[in-house]
Amino acid sequence: MGIAIKPINDYVLIKRVEAEEKTSSGLLLASAAQEKPQIAEVLAVGPGTDEVEIVVKPGDKVIFAQYGGMDVKYEGEEYKLVKQGDIYATIG
Repeated sequence: MGIAIKPINDYVLIKRVEAEEKTSSGLLLASAAQEKPQIAEVLAVGPGTDEVEIVVKPGDKVIFAQYGGMDVKYEGEEYKLVKQGDIYATIG
């Protein structure tokens, strides 16, 4: 089943990975104390533009700008739509 949101131009649709609920020492965190991760999975990419070639692809894990992009809620799920320039690195 594919996602119905299709980015245009150099936009990339991502979904944050779940935040850790434990610290490295094993302490459980309250949900309010958890930081939102800046790591996400790429779900869909736009075709790019004459100036910007898309280099990420669906399935990539990426690190993105904390305040970049636009939050999107669709069919009960939360996504983020960012310009490829707001993605700093791939993981793995």
